[in-house]
Amino acid sequence: MSNAGATDAERKMQFLFALRSKGVTNPRVLSAMEEIDRGPFVRGLFSERAYEDMPLPISCGQTISQPSVVGLMTQAAQISPRDKVLEVGTGSGYQAAILSRLARRVYTVDRHQKLVREARELFEAMDLHNITTITGDGSRGLPDQAPFDRIIVTAAAEDPPGPLLAQLAIGGIMIVPVGQSDAVQSLIKVTRSEDGFDYDELLPVRFVPLLEGLGQD
Repeated sequence: MSNAGATDAERKMQFLFALRSKGVTNPRVLSAMEEIDRGPFVRGLFSERAYEDMPLPISCGQTISQPSVVGLMTQAAQISPRDKVLEVGTGSGYQAAILSRLARRVYTVDRHQKLVREARELFEAMDLHNITTITGDGSRGLPDQAPFDRIIVTAAAEDPPGPLLAQLAIGGIMIVPVGQSDAVQSLIKVTRSEDGFDYDELLPVRFVPLLEGLGQD
């Protein structure tokens, strides 16, 4: 459904209806996604499609995930107001902005310096002061800031990365897409207990691959 010609209020209503129809029902998550406008995170040719429930291209060959997937991942993470969260794969910054409304502190890391810089500028413009943006190899996490109560990975790995599992607090939850990058992946919820890790398969997804090292931009 095109939103051309719709008022901002109508677009927002359609946006929230699409989220609910896909299973995003947590009131805190819906409130955060209503508060954080997706529009500024989608630039250029695709900006008019910012309120549609679809992934869109962004710089550096990356994508901004479709809102319903962002919502379902955030909902599955069960974030509380006291949590310290690590996001691997800043991308546009949209997911981190939503996390910032739910958690005490958000650390977001991306291998592309250009994306990190643009996201940081948006966070500052939106007065989101509890987000720390870092250019780095997200597959290694941020050992200096570990442990994290929640970890959300927005790129697909063949297996949940060992360094990230190690940085998850006892009782913590990690949401990560797992599978080959050119096939449909599964979104996995990893819960760490005193005895190890429990894995729950949530839904099929498709994400860009989680790559090691830094990008060229």
